[in-house]
Amino acid sequence: MFFVFEGVDGAGKTTQLQLFAEWLNSLGHRVVTCQDPGSTQLGDELRRLLLGNHQTPIHMRTEMMLFTTARTQLVEEIIKPALLVGQTVVLDRYILSTVVYQGHAGNLKPDEVWTVNRIATDGLLPDVTFVLDLDVQTASQRMGKSLDRMESRGAAYFEKVRQGFIHEAQRWPDRVELIDAAQSVSDMQAEIRQLASGYLARRNNDKI
Repeated sequence: MFFVFEGVDGAGKTTQLQLFAEWLNSLGHRVVTCQDPGSTQLGDELRRLLLGNHQTPIHMRTEMMLFTTARTQLVEEIIKPALLVGQTVVLDRYILSTVVYQGHAGNLKPDEVWTVNRIATDGLLPDVTFVLDLDVQTASQRMGKSLDRMESRGAAYFEKVRQGFIHEAQRWPDRVELIDAAQSVSDMQAEIRQLASGYLARRNNDKI
């Protein structure tokens, strides 16, 4: 199985992903967790370039291609091999982030971003994506004062990000679950586990 966690910065992805991976481990899954961009040598280098606070100009289309390049390496080096041997992958961000951050909020065409990323990942899509939805003001307060290059883009940009996630969740209801991230950590995790149980059960039934 292949699970992805998405959402605006500050929505609680890291905490929820860690709790979810621990739960899967308790069920006997061999879990591989990774982040996008990152988790490979090339991905880590590109992550530093994309998120670091520097003065190097990066056009939005270039930014989209750099995120996508890191993703290609992640798919080929880690995700595909893990899935091939029956491991369960839990990933912090994937294609949907690029569709939303560079597409909906960055004024590129979301459908074109989807097309580029489907080619770049050899059509590999997650079984389910959990989008943690939180209002921009609350998310900003949770992030604190030390912001990376992407996090520094301001409230108007992140409102477009949030609406982009909501739009894509409504567009792909069979693959994307929208989670209210204003809930407590435990309530949010309980909802995620309940939804995941349904996907896991369907996958098990398909194998019979």
